[in-house]
Amino acid sequence: MKKSLVLAMAMALGVTASAYAANSFSDVPAGHWAYDSIAKLAAEGVVDGYPDGTFGGSRLITRYEMAQIVARAMAKGASDARLEAEFADELDALGVRVARLEKKSDNVKITGEIRYKYMSTDHGFENDLRTRIWSEGQVNDIWTYTAMVENTQDFSNNVEENETRFRNVFVKGKLGGIKVTAGRYETLFADGNIYDEMVDGAAISYGEKFKVTGFAGKSSGDITTSIDGDDSSGGTYAGAEIAAEFTEDSHLSIGYFNFRDVADVTDLNTQIFCVGADYKIGEVTIKGMYLRGNPDSRPEFDFGDSKSGFTVGLEFMGAEPEEVGSWGIFANYYNQPGSTYIAHTTDANVYDGHGFRGYGVGANYTFAKNLVGTVVYYDTKNRMDTSERDKRIWTDLTFTF
Repeated sequence: MKKSLVLAMAMALGVTASAYAANSFSDVPAGHWAYDSIAKLAAEGVVDGYPDGTFGGSRLITRYEMAQIVARAMAKGASDARLEAEFADELDALGVRVARLEKKSDNVKITGEIRYKYMSTDHGFENDLRTRIWSEGQVNDIWTYTAMVENTQDFSNNVEENETRFRNVFVKGKLGGIKVTAGRYETLFADGNIYDEMVDGAAISYGEKFKVTGFAGKSSGDITTSIDGDDSSGGTYAGAEIAAEFTEDSHLSIGYFNFRDVADVTDLNTQIFCVGADYKIGEVTIKGMYLRGNPDSRPEFDFGDSKSGFTVGLEFMGAEPEEVGSWGIFANYYNQPGSTYIAHTTDANVYDGHGFRGYGVGANYTFAKNLVGTVVYYDTKNRMDTSERDKRIWTDLTFTF
């Protein structure tokens, strides 16, 4: 073993010239120039010599022996980029992760969700397995990159849904004091009472307890509930929202949303205004929202002359994925004309934008860590033709990791 190697390993471990415990190597007597360093390395378990009790300082060592020494030193907290790079292959064979590479890998977080769903309706059933994998990379201290891949296996023979695709690809960060989200991502407008789908766009916000948000972009081409039930090119959207947190348990929001050319209908200009609030009392959360649209902006379709709608909701506790045995119950009532929503978040029948009224009640329960089950019953009617009524039961089991 060369003198320079012993000194390098000793320095990596912070060895000083002060004496350490006596070593037991017969070929390293007291007074040897490397006595203290070798004693420290031996005591730390970094070097162990040969079966005959010698250190073998004059012998040539193999790359594998050297890699073992480097690995033991790293286990004690030592770090030397040159040594780690030189013996990277041998360290990998030993199952040792090089610190600087491990730090780099920590920049990427992988999470996922697997949801099995069965929904029975008055007109049939839906039965599918949806898998989502999120990958979040840390670009720097204030910017992240997120991508989400989704696969849906439709057991009710809807072949179009048996596909895998990137559903989200976006960046998030700050420019000064302004928060920015840009790319393709899922978003909720008005808690989903107006829109719950993907967008290709950007959102900027400023503030915390009093937050102002502006957004614009292209809405999803997957919208099938907004006008005529067919997939669309999406159209464009823009809007702004002001949200205020008065206390930890009380919030108020005011928003304005404008959608143009939705469902390939040119010159279609949908404007929706909303005011929402929620208040928590103990384990009970009460929430409500008022929405006002402009039916005159949709002359091609008969949505009636109703402009105003509302939703109210009640929640008690709620299942927490991390807390086994946690549970919750909830109920929502909807009364919204077609002029007040584009792609509603509810899983009830919303009658392709003609307007709907009705309710949903449900419960959720955490069976095991990160395993939550949900059951919901919906009963809704078409606002334009109250003879149309749909009852459905939604069940799902969701695994997260």
